[in-house]
Amino acid sequence: MTYEELPIPPHFDAEKIGLVWKIDYEKVADAAKIWAAEHSIRSANKDKFRLGLLLVDCQNTFCTPGHELFVAGRSGMAAVDDSRRICAFIYRNLGLISSITASMDTHLAVQIFHPAFIVDDKGSNPPPYTMISSDDIEKGKWRVSQWALDSTPLGKRPDPQKYLLHYARALEKTGKYQLMIWPYHAMLGGIGHALVSCIEEAAFFHTIARGAQTHFVTKGGNALTEHYSIFRPEITEDAEGKPIASGNEKLVDDLLEFNAVIIAGQAKSHCVAWTVFDLLHTITERDSGLAKKVYLLEDCTSPVVVEGADFTEQADAAFARFAEAGMNIVRSTDPIASWPGIR
Repeated sequence: MTYEELPIPPHFDAEKIGLVWKIDYEKVADAAKIWAAEHSIRSANKDKFRLGLLLVDCQNTFCTPGHELFVAGRSGMAAVDDSRRICAFIYRNLGLISSITASMDTHLAVQIFHPAFIVDDKGSNPPPYTMISSDDIEKGKWRVSQWALDSTPLGKRPDPQKYLLHYARALEKTGKYQLMIWPYHAMLGGIGHALVSCIEEAAFFHTIARGAQTHFVTKGGNALTEHYSIFRPEITEDAEGKPIASGNEKLVDDLLEFNAVIIAGQAKSHCVAWTVFDLLHTITERDSGLAKKVYLLEDCTSPVVVEGADFTEQADAAFARFAEAGMNIVRSTDPIASWPGIR
C-alpha cells in the first residue's frame, strides 16, 4: 500500500484536548468539504481496502479530567494524551479510514455496580470502589436495596437476594473481577456520557470528508449486569439459567467485514481489554487467522490507576496475550502502510 499521510487540519487545537466544548458543526462541515477537495479525498464507499477504526468508550467520563472515572494512568493525564494521539491519527489517515465505530458506555442511576443498588445491614449504600464479594453477600453484609427493587426488573423476582448472590459468584468464576461498586458514571443524558469534544469533532470531520457515517454502539444499560466488553455483558443468565442479556454478534460480523480493524480507547485494563478478549474468542472459534487483521493502538489506550489499584501490569499482560494470538500491536505515529500485513 502506498499512502501519503495528510497534514493536521488547521482547526485542530491540541491545547483544548482536555476540555469540553460545543462543536460548530456547520463550520466543521464546510472545512471538511474544502479539505477533502484540496487533498483529493474520495468517498469511503470507493475504498478497495476497507479499514475500520473502533473507538472504545472515548467519553468524557473516562477521558476528561475531573469527570467520574478519568483514566489518569501512571502519568496522571494518560487519557488526555491518548485522545490527542487518536485525533491526530484520524486526521493524518483521513483518506484511509473507511469507517469509525464508537462505543458508548451508557448507564442509569440504579444498576448493579452503582451505590444505589446495594445496601448494608444498616441500610447504607456502599461507597464507590467497594468490592462486594459473594461471601459477604451470603453472610448478609450486603443486600439489594429497595430502590433497586422499585426501579429494576429484580423487583419482580421472588428472591432478589438470590440473584445478587448468583451474580457475584458468577462474576468471580469468570476470573476477571469481583463485583465492584463504581462511582455513578457515563450517565445517559449527562455530559459524562458524551464523546470527548476533540474526538467527536474529528469523527464528524471524517464523516463529512469521507461520506461515511460514524456508527455509535451503546452498551451497559442493563440494570442486572456489568458490560465491560462492547460485544457481550459479563453475566448473561440468572441462577436458573434463564437469559437476562445477550451479546452483540452483529457488531462482530460487521467489524470482521473490514480488511483491517484498528482498536483504541479506554480503558486498556478494562473495557478495551475485554472487548479485544471477546473479539479474539469469536475469531478463534471461526478462523484464528482473522486475528492478523486486528491492530491495537498501544499509544492510544491506558490502564486504570487509582489509589490502591494499579492495573498497568494486567493490561500489558493482556496485550501480550493478544499479540501471541496473532493480533498486531502498533503505534499511531507509525505510517499505516508500514504496519505488518497491510498491503
